[in-house]
Amino acid sequence: MGAQQVRDDFVRLYGAEPEGVWAAPGRVNLIGEHTDYNDGFVMPFALPHTAVAAVARRTDGLLRLHSADVEGGVTQLRLDDLAPETDKGWTAYPAGVVWVLREAGHPVTGADIHLASTVPAGAGLSSSAALEVVVALALNDLYELGLKGWQLARLCQRAENVYVGAPVGIMDQTASACCTDGHALFLDTRDLSQKQIPFDLAAEGMRLLVVDTRVKHEHSTGEYGKRRAGCEKGAALLGVDALRDIPYAELDAALERLGDDEEVRRLVRHVVTEDERVERVVALLESGDTRAIGPVLTEGHASLRDDFRISCPELDLVVDTALAAGALGARMTGGGFGGSAIVLTEAADVDTVTKAVEEAFAAAGFTAPRVFEAVPSAGARRIG
Repeated sequence: MGAQQVRDDFVRLYGAEPEGVWAAPGRVNLIGEHTDYNDGFVMPFALPHTAVAAVARRTDGLLRLHSADVEGGVTQLRLDDLAPETDKGWTAYPAGVVWVLREAGHPVTGADIHLASTVPAGAGLSSSAALEVVVALALNDLYELGLKGWQLARLCQRAENVYVGAPVGIMDQTASACCTDGHALFLDTRDLSQKQIPFDLAAEGMRLLVVDTRVKHEHSTGEYGKRRAGCEKGAALLGVDALRDIPYAELDAALERLGDDEEVRRLVRHVVTEDERVERVVALLESGDTRAIGPVLTEGHASLRDDFRISCPELDLVVDTALAAGALGARMTGGGFGGSAIVLTEAADVDTVTKAVEEAFAAAGFTAPRVFEAVPSAGARRIG
């Protein structure tokens, strides 16, 4: 989505030039699923797909919003009327950012915003976080708020938790705000410490494919919240602040202490083993043994499918078919209940794996998937 096109559309909508154009990416999570709200480890990287915003300040307490991707005209809101969970549409995401900035004491007096996004919605690639972060970055720049990327991410998470009403962790917003080109982001979600890990698959003759199953999911519906509540119950029963505090070496003993609460046992087992998988992937990448991360990704899928129980037939079919066609590893990515899977494969096998997955979906009577290469890209930035 070009900056000039978004700028031109802003002028057509609002009758004046924007003060700038910004972009914020969606993300793929390489490993570390449902660990972020358990104070654990995650490892996302930014996609080249972005939400783009042309923005200008207002001084009259009005917020005007328009999206090129949603039918309808400009939505006008009064800043003084913004309140949590009053909006169930797409405008809740940018409006929530404005609300949370003002609630934190930042002097935002209004804005005209035009948005356009190439991040597939509902695909588990953080289209909502991209919307939030691009608006936050634009207002941070225009109002000279001086906030760092991690601070913007925290505010955007609060906007989605409180204003939208979705119990998401911190990973998606941090990935959109803080990732760098050619790297995956090793993030400790407890203290927000970050380490950029070089991740250039093309240089090593590999590719990472995203397979969008086109099965839509909604974080703010009940199943996501149930998993989070179950994790919090497990931490409370084990006497720790978060499941991050259960060492991998002590997992069996912790599971014994949970007795016959099988649902909580499964959730705890996934989170503790997933944190260990993130650390294993970091060690493999730093040692140059990139191909060896493939089986770790596949382990992660089995855990999400069997312990966390958030997969679906389409995601399982991607993983099983890709592995049978010679992929190095595969797993679902994102919140679950649909969305996307990732497939690590040799560059020479991309066409074979892609064809096998497409044919398997056709044979099963599923909607044709969308398959594209995931290239680690830059985080949020001004582009015009």
